[in-house]
Amino acid sequence: MKAMILAAGRGERMRPLSDAVPKPLLEAGGKALVVWQIERLTAAGFADIVINVAHCGEMIIDRLGDGSRFDCRIRYSREPEPLEVAGGIATALPLLGEGVALVVSADVYTEYPYASLRQRAAAMAGASSAPQLHMVMVPNPPYHARGDFSLQEDRLALDGANRCTYGNIGLYRTSLFAELPRGQKLPMLPLYRRWIATGWASAELYAGPWANVGTPDELARLDRALLEQRIAS
Repeated sequence: MKAMILAAGRGERMRPLSDAVPKPLLEAGGKALVVWQIERLTAAGFADIVINVAHCGEMIIDRLGDGSRFDCRIRYSREPEPLEVAGGIATALPLLGEGVALVVSADVYTEYPYASLRQRAAAMAGASSAPQLHMVMVPNPPYHARGDFSLQEDRLALDGANRCTYGNIGLYRTSLFAELPRGQKLPMLPLYRRWIATGWASAELYAGPWANVGTPDELARLDRALLEQRIAS
């Protein structure tokens, strides 16, 4: 089963740390952020991984290689400049192929049980009706108190109560991106809004460990938490 790790971003809010080192290779708890994701994906059975790269992309490729040391296969979608999320996925489509793919961000640390998505992905692949995508939502962090969308049982709505934040973990029918241009910058939010309004998006709430690591302070906090966790165990 295929997964894609989004790793092409410039990491502006992580500067100056991300000037010389791409954000996915910054470490927390003694391990690069992207390696945490690779190891958890592989352990959950997602052993065919596509990673898009742009800023300092060759450093990521040199560090991770073909994935054999992680017991997976890694292929790379090279972008001359970061193409944003939708543009990155559309450009990587030849590597993802047809079907359902799991897409996660390299700069998210989480203990979400990725294996729980395999059965859902198989069900999505076997049915032509909605949902076309499944989004893992998280409780709103302090810096995003209003959240992104309204979670209503197992579906998302653009407005309403019980607003949650998208956790940057999602299953997508790759056909959603088939008509999008490749090699162009394309933001994801307009697509989310269209798909949710159409009723195509199922969702769940995950309340376990999750951090979107965007700044040096957030990286330092995660590093301390992981080291304390290691000492306690």
